[in-house]
Amino acid sequence: MKVLITGSAGFLGGYLVEELLNAGHEVVGIDNLSKYGEVTKSYDGNARYSFVRADCKDTGQLKELAADCDQLVAIAAMIGGISYFHKFAYDLLAENERIIASTFDAAIWAHHERSLSRIIVMSSSMVFENTTKYPSAEGEQFTCPPPSSTYGFQKLACEYFAKGAWEQYKLPYTIIRPFNCVGIGEKRAARGDRILTGNIELALSHVVPDLVLKTLKGQDPLEILGSGNQIRCYTYGGDLARGIRLAMESEAAVNEDFNLSSPISTTVLELAEMIWKKVHGSKPFRYASVKPYPYDVQKRVPDVSKARQVLGFEADTTLDQMLDEVIGWIKAELETGTF
Repeated sequence: MKVLITGSAGFLGGYLVEELLNAGHEVVGIDNLSKYGEVTKSYDGNARYSFVRADCKDTGQLKELAADCDQLVAIAAMIGGISYFHKFAYDLLAENERIIASTFDAAIWAHHERSLSRIIVMSSSMVFENTTKYPSAEGEQFTCPPPSSTYGFQKLACEYFAKGAWEQYKLPYTIIRPFNCVGIGEKRAARGDRILTGNIELALSHVVPDLVLKTLKGQDPLEILGSGNQIRCYTYGGDLARGIRLAMESEAAVNEDFNLSSPISTTVLELAEMIWKKVHGSKPFRYASVKPYPYDVQKRVPDVSKARQVLGFEADTTLDQMLDEVIGWIKAELETGTF
């Protein structure tokens, strides 16, 4: 199978490209490198991988690349953690709508005029931003109140793009809904946005790398948004990539949506203490609550039974394993001055 991946140089894109290449597929990546700038990947020299630096809003370019591909994975988007989607509330909506519209235009054309069989749409657990049903199952996004944040609302719109493209143009789709992806490779954004938390300057605003970075830099007490009782399910990037590949390879996944996640819940406070102990050992854990953001969802717990039953997928990397990898990676990056 030959696959076109938009946003291939990003955090999740890197895991997925590697997963597909290891499974024997051919991959074409497109990315404008606007977030991290130039990046080097272990698979850059792989004969089954080619990369094009271009903007996904260039529909003509996307059509050229999709013309001889079997599937298109739509990952490209402005994306960041909680402070990011508060700071760029309009840009996230407007820019991501332009990107997804261009991507679907190219996919519809390639499906009808060439041999593209399916589009894989990357959604988000934020479509469940206002649900009160836990665990949240596929379909709940259509019955719970719509997301309050522009980021969550736009991700829900991506799912409606898939719905509309199928209803009008019979473009087959699969919707992937990740929950709190964790892994390595998420560097400081090239655009230079900075968030100050206590005495530590951040540029990530995803909870795991930010807590790791603050702990490694010696913040004491460790600052946590709100009470720390927010509940999350953390999923390893490698597991998520495997789940996406399984969905891409499965005919049973056509015109279906899947929550891809670990089912194990952890509070932010529990996460912070785990990180603290890994970095500081027996030093007493101290934390301080700081003012939370308005759209700090208090609970996100997915129903993962559909992915298990249809795809045979389970996220089996433990949070303990994820933290060991992320802490080691960020520590090495600090030594080279990346952070």
